[in-house]
Amino acid sequence: MAEPHSAPEPSRSSARGGGGPSYRRPAPLLFEPSDAAPDDEHFFGLESLTDPKELLDRATELVHAFRAAADRAQEYQASAAAQLADPQRFDRLPEAAIADRGGWTEEYARKMIEFGQDLLQNRVPGTQPPPQS
Repeated sequence: MAEPHSAPEPSRSSARGGGGPSYRRPAPLLFEPSDAAPDDEHFFGLESLTDPKELLDRATELVHAFRAAADRAQEYQASAAAQLADPQRFDRLPEAAIADRGGWTEEYARKMIEFGQDLLQNRVPGTQPPPQS
């Protein structure tokens, strides 16, 4: 499993004298209807693209979108792990239980808990913390 990490790096366009860091917007993930049978031949319409330039562009957009989605999901995992490990919770879980629940080693669970604590401490002022049960 990959180590916890932060959001994608700013694009090179910010070095051209723009204001703050500029991020490339991920491509939209388009899904087929849920009743469609899984088909290895069809993947986000890439199989229908005949121009290799267009295929490379769209495939690259999808890679960026999936990476951004994975990074965001990992941040939610870390936040949840930190909340579950919080000693102030009456239903606090030990690291071993969090590791088991996440499918991680205990060492990785510790890293995710620390990452989640950092994320929760560095929230943007004025945002609501997630509700605790």
